[in-house]
Amino acid sequence: MKIAFCTCVQLGLSCIEKIYELGGKFDLLITLKDDLSQKKSGRVYINKIAKKNKAPLLKIKHINDIDVIENIKKYEIDWLFIIGWSQIASKDVLESCNKGAIGAHPTLLPKGRGRAAIPWAIIKGLDKTGVTFFKMDEGVDTGNILGQIEIPIKENETSKTLYKKVNKIHIDLIEKIWPKIITNSLIELKQVESQATYWEERKPKDGEIKPENMSIEEVDRLVRATTKPYPGAFFIKDNKKVIIWEGQKSKDTKGMEIKCRDGIFIATDIEMLEI
Repeated sequence: MKIAFCTCVQLGLSCIEKIYELGGKFDLLITLKDDLSQKKSGRVYINKIAKKNKAPLLKIKHINDIDVIENIKKYEIDWLFIIGWSQIASKDVLESCNKGAIGAHPTLLPKGRGRAAIPWAIIKGLDKTGVTFFKMDEGVDTGNILGQIEIPIKENETSKTLYKKVNKIHIDLIEKIWPKIITNSLIELKQVESQATYWEERKPKDGEIKPENMSIEEVDRLVRATTKPYPGAFFIKDNKKVIIWEGQKSKDTKGMEIKCRDGIFIATDIEMLEI
C-alpha cells in the first residue's frame, strides 16, 4: 500500500509521527512552501521528519496544483491523507489516488461540518465533541466515516486544552485505522444527512465582546474559545483594543471588571493594544 500525507499543522505532524511509530512509511509527503502562512496558528514544518525518514517532500502553494496530481500519479499513491489543511481538494486530486483521500474533522460528523470547530464547540456550550476520519468527496466534510472518537468537554475547557485533546484523538484514530488501511479492510459508514449541521468560518472580529448585549456565560465562553493560539476575545476602550486571554465568572477573583447584562465578568489576563 502506497501512502501520501499532506499537512502543515501539528495535528497532521502528530499523525505522521504515529504512523512511523507503528512501522509505516510514506511514499510522498506534501506541505506548504516554507514562506507561506508563517503566521498561521499552529503552522509547522515537516522538513526534518521527511529528511530523517528519506521520504520525498513536495512543497506547494495549493492542494490543487498540477504538481500534486502529477506526483500522486508518479508515486502511484493509493491513499492520500489530507489533515490540518484548509484548502479544499478538487475532484481531480481525489481521483488521482488509487483508493482515495482521507480527511479528519474535529467534530462528531455529520454535526459541525465547516470551519472553526474547536472554538464553536466551546461557544455553543457543548458537553462533547470528537474527531472523525472520513473518506473525502467533493463536499465539505461530507464523505463516508472511517472512524470516530468522542471527546468530553469540561465546564472550564479552553481552545488550548481542547486542541490538546483533539490532537491526542487524532493519534488514537490513526492507531485504530492504520491496520485496516494496510490490510485493505477499511469499513465506510455513510453520514446521516438529516443530522448534519454547519458551522461558519470565524474571523478575528468575531471575537468582539459587547458586554451590554451579552451574559456573563456568553462572555466566558467567548474568552475560553478564542484564547491562544486564536486571536482572543476583545473590546474597545479609550481608543485601545483590550484583549482578554483569561477570565472568571467568580466575583471573588481580582482583575478588570466587565459589566455584562446580568452581572460582572472578571478579566484576569489582558493585553492592551493601541488602535
